[in-house]
Amino acid sequence: MPATSNVLDAQFPKVDGNSRVQIRFKAPEATKVKLNFWSGPKADMEKQADGFWTFTTPSMAPGLHYYTVIVDGAEVSDPGSTAYFGGSKWASAVEVPEAGVDFYQAKDVPHGQVREVWYHSSVTGTWRHAFVYLPPDYDAQTKTRYPVLYLQHGGGEDESGWIRQGKANFILDNLIASGSTRPMIIVMANGYASREGYLVPDLTGKPFGSPEFMKVMQERMGAFEDDMTKALIPFIDKTFRTLPGREHRAMAGLSMGGMQTFQVTFNHLDLFSYIGGFSGAANVFAMGNNKLEQR
Repeated sequence: MPATSNVLDAQFPKVDGNSRVQIRFKAPEATKVKLNFWSGPKADMEKQADGFWTFTTPSMAPGLHYYTVIVDGAEVSDPGSTAYFGGSKWASAVEVPEAGVDFYQAKDVPHGQVREVWYHSSVTGTWRHAFVYLPPDYDAQTKTRYPVLYLQHGGGEDESGWIRQGKANFILDNLIASGSTRPMIIVMANGYASREGYLVPDLTGKPFGSPEFMKVMQERMGAFEDDMTKALIPFIDKTFRTLPGREHRAMAGLSMGGMQTFQVTFNHLDLFSYIGGFSGAANVFAMGNNKLEQR
C-alpha cells in the first residue's frame, strides 16, 4: 500500500506486509538511476518499458527512512514523497510502520496545536524560529499555566523534525488523553546558532573531530546556550502561560540536541529540574570546569 509519508494521492513509494519498500521513479531519458537510502540499500534501479525506474528493498526496520535518487549523477528528491529536512538538506523519506504500534498516530482524542513563533535574539542578532506545542484546552483554560519541555533536534535536522518526522504532537495528545502524562508546553527551537558577527571558517578538508572542527562546534554550542537562556526562555515565559521556576522546566534532545541538553542544563541547574539525552554526548569542553550540585 502507499506509504503514509507520500504526497497527496501518490501511489509510490509502497510498503508491503513484509516491510519492503517499492520505489518507482520516472526518468525516461536517464541512462542510470540509483537509489540512495541513508540507512538502507544503495542500489541501481531497473528501467521499465514505460520510462519508470523501479526497485524493491529488502525488509526494512520500522521508522522513517531518508532517501534520495541519483539520476545520471545528479542527486534529486522523489516527487512522490513528502520532503523532510535531514542530513542538512531537504530529502525524501518513507515511513515503514510497526505492526500493532499506534502511539504516534492521530487518534480520536482532543488535539493540541502546534504554533510557529519568531523571536529576536540579542545573542545572534537575528530573528530565530521555533515550533511550540500547546496542549488541548490551552485556549479554553485561560487561567491554567503549564510546565515546559524544551525538545532539541539532532544534527542535520531542524526545529521541524520533532513534529514532521517524530510526530511529537500526536504522541503528547495520546499520552495526555490516556492520563499517562500531564498537559505541558513543548518548545522545539532551531539548534544552530552563531554569535552576531561570528564568521564560520572554511572547514574544507577538516574532518569531524579535528581541532579546527571542534573549535567551531564549541563556539556554536556556546552561542546556542546563550541564545536559549538569554532569549528563548524569556520569550516563551513572556508569550505563553508557563509555570515559572526550575521545578516546572525540562530539557531533552536527540544526538546533537542531547549534547546541547547536557551543556545547557548542567551549566544552568537553576533553570532546569528534568534532563533527558537520547544518544547525546557530553560537551567536555564546555562542562569541564563545572561542579554538578545535588538539587
